[in-house]
Amino acid sequence: MPILELKDVYLHFGGIMALNGVNFEVREGEIFAIIGPNGAGKTSIFNCISGLYSPDRGQIFFRGKDIVKMPPFRRAQLGLARSFQNIELFKGMTVIDNLMLGRHIHMRSNLLTGGLWLGKARGEEITHREVVEEIIDFLEIQDIRKKTVGTLAYGLQKRVELGRALALDPQVLLLDEPMAGMNVEETEDMARFILDINEERDITVVLIEHDMGVVMDISDRICALDFGERISLGKPSEIQADPKVIAAYLGEEEMI
Repeated sequence: MPILELKDVYLHFGGIMALNGVNFEVREGEIFAIIGPNGAGKTSIFNCISGLYSPDRGQIFFRGKDIVKMPPFRRAQLGLARSFQNIELFKGMTVIDNLMLGRHIHMRSNLLTGGLWLGKARGEEITHREVVEEIIDFLEIQDIRKKTVGTLAYGLQKRVELGRALALDPQVLLLDEPMAGMNVEETEDMARFILDINEERDITVVLIEHDMGVVMDISDRICALDFGERISLGKPSEIQADPKVIAAYLGEEEMI
C-alpha cells in the first residue's frame, strides 16, 4: 500500500483548471519529486494534500485513509508536514520558539497549567525542548538557536522552516521549493539535509523543485505536470528522456 495516493484529483479557480484528474502514488521511504513549468499545478497539489484547498473531485489517501474532508490539523496529527514556497515563519520570534511551535500537536497541557508552568506542563515542555534541540543539532543551526528569525539570512530561514516541519515528527514531509533563492553552497547543504532526513530519520519526502540537477540527483521517482495534468511518471532517467517533459520545458520547436 502506498503511503500517499492521489486519485483523479480536480481543482479549478473560476475558468482555470489548476488540477485536471491528477493521479500518482508515493511509496513509503522514497524521495518523490513533482516538477513542471510555472503554473503547472505543483503547489496546488500540496495545498490539497495539506488541507489548504479542497479539491472539486477526487480522493487523497494517507496510509489507505481518505483525508479529503479532514481539517489541516488532523492531517498534521496523522503525520503530514510541509514547508512553504514563501517562508512562513514568525519573524519576531527566536529560532527555538519557532521550532517549539512545531511541537504544538504533541502538547497536552491546557492554558492554565501551561501558563503557570507547573507539574506535567513543565515536564512536557522539557521533553519537547529536547526534541527541538536535537533538530537544531541535526540541521547545524546551533549558533543561531536564540536569534530572532527575521534577522537571519534567507538560506538560514529556509533551514529553520525545515526544522519546524521536522518538529511535527512527520511520516511524510512535503517540501515546496526548499532550494529556491539559495546559492550553490546553500543548495548543496539543503540537498544533503533532505537525503539525511530520508535515510537517517526514515521520513518519506515529497519535493517540489525547479533545480533539475538536484531533482535528478536525489529523487527516486518523479512526477511531471503541465497545465494541471500529469504528463509523465518514472525514474529520473525516464523523465529526462520523455519527449512530453522536454516539450513542456523547452517547447515543441526546441524539441524538434
